[in-house]
Amino acid sequence: MANKRPRITTDTETRATAEHAFDLRLWLRMLACTNLIESHVRVRLRTEFDITLPRFDLMSQLERSPKGLQMGELSKRMMVTGGNVTGITDQLAAEGLVVREDCPKDRRSYIVKLTPEGSRSFRKMALAHEKWILDLFGAMDETHRDQIYELLGLLKSSASRAAGISGA
Repeated sequence: MANKRPRITTDTETRATAEHAFDLRLWLRMLACTNLIESHVRVRLRTEFDITLPRFDLMSQLERSPKGLQMGELSKRMMVTGGNVTGITDQLAAEGLVVREDCPKDRRSYIVKLTPEGSRSFRKMALAHEKWILDLFGAMDETHRDQIYELLGLLKSSASRAAGISGA
């Protein structure tokens, strides 16, 4: 099943032509790369672990916070609505991968934590996820990867300044 690769039928980069501003073409190329990688990860998570990327992302946030996170903090970190977090949490709780505990400081809130089974399950997925990413970048030599990393850092700083975001 792992040999089946998704066919990406749309490539955002094809929206632009040589007549478009270079910065627009650059943006569309970066978006195309992001979409290709994300699509690959989504398919692999689904076929190999029967899990969605949002569920993996929620478990990832919890793995980084062993004491658990309040629902609102999960929503903020994942940049999704509270309703989305509630739905994902409900699914993961039904499978025994997370638990909700009352928040001692706010009785209206819950703290969500990975269960021991959730931690084991996430570790397996995280190892596979890391391998997929390494494979996707594997054809590039270390120097090129370092250059892209540094250049994207400069772009992040520039875009943050232009958007009026400090500390990004």
